[in-house]
Order: sequence, then structure tokens, then C-alpha cells
Amino acid sequence: MIDTNGFELILASGSPRRKAFFEEMDLPFRVQLLPVNENFPSGLDGIAIAQHIVRKKAEAFLEIIKEKQLVITADTVVWHKNQFLGKPQNNDEAKTMLHSLSNDTHDVITAVGFLQKTNWEMLFEVSQVCFGPLSDNEIDAYVKTGSPLDKAGAYGIQDPFGIRNVTFIKGSYSNIIGLPVPQVLKKIREITSKN
Repeated sequence: MIDTNGFELILASGSPRRKAFFEEMDLPFRVQLLPVNENFPSGLDGIAIAQHIVRKKAEAFLEIIKEKQLVITADTVVWHKNQFLGKPQNNDEAKTMLHSLSNDTHDVITAVGFLQKTNWEMLFEVSQVCFGPLSDNEIDAYVKTGSPLDKAGAYGIQDPFGIRNVTFIKGSYSNIIGLPVPQVLKKIREITSKN
């Protein structure tokens, strides 16, 4: 287990994939969620959207955070042809998203926030993902599994659908799943070692 120098790490995310990454980083942590409205102003690009939402998720903790606590917030967005693709609201929206991603490259952006009682830091990572051509049948079958509905851009690269159809990635693989693990671990070590 990594020594966090007396810091209590709080992962402010309900994502089972992010929780698994924290377990794999061998960090002592607990999950705590506070309700947040994830709306954002129009006119923002993908990076700014992810950063805006991460900041809002952290602001929910401002009144309750204590000394030697580190709250980690994260948000992942898919950005394609200057359009934001979040989690689809229903099956039809998931199908529309997947059709738009077919035979094309898009960006997956994860912003991560690190809130302390007297400090706020943020990082972001951008990975590129390219899908080969996706058939109607394959998209329909995948959407029926229900998996796309809790994922930005309506897919998980780690799902069989992603494994079969992603032809190229550039950048961090873990970022595409929802957390740029090496960058996050480096930042946590930086914060906990200097205090």
C-alpha cells in the first residue's frame, strides 16, 4: 500500500472503473459522492467542458473538506467534430453516437481535480481513438447489452465491442477508460509528499 503521508484520499466518483484503478494503484481511499449538476455553458470545447464539470464536482466539497484530506474528482468526455458526446440518455442516442464515431477518429478527454483545504489543482489528458466501420447490426447488438448507457461516447474501449472495433489509439489507454492513471498517481505522490 502506498504511503499517503497521513492524507485521507477521497474519490468523488461513482465510476466502478475509476474505483478499480484506485485499487490497482494500491492507494488507501474511500468513495464519497455529493450530488452535482453537470450542466456547462455553451461554447466550451471538450477540454473546457471536462474541466468545468470537474471543478463543479470539487466545489461540492468546499464546505466540508478537512485538513489532510485530498478529494479527487474526474470527468471524461468524448469530443468529435467539435461536438460533445457525454453519456447517452437512451438507446436511440447511443446508436446515433456510435454511428457518428464509425470509421473516424475522436478525442477522449479526462480532467482530474485535486482539492485540498487550501489548494486546488487540475490536470487533463487527451487520447485519440479511431474506430473502423461499424455495422448497424453490431451497433444494435451492443446497445442491447446496456453497456453504452453509462459511458461517455456510448462505448467502453475495454468492452468486447471496443476490443473488436477500435483500430488505433494514441495516448493513454487508461485515460480512455476514465482515468489517466500514471499522471494521477504522480500528482497524488507530489501532493502527499510535500505536506
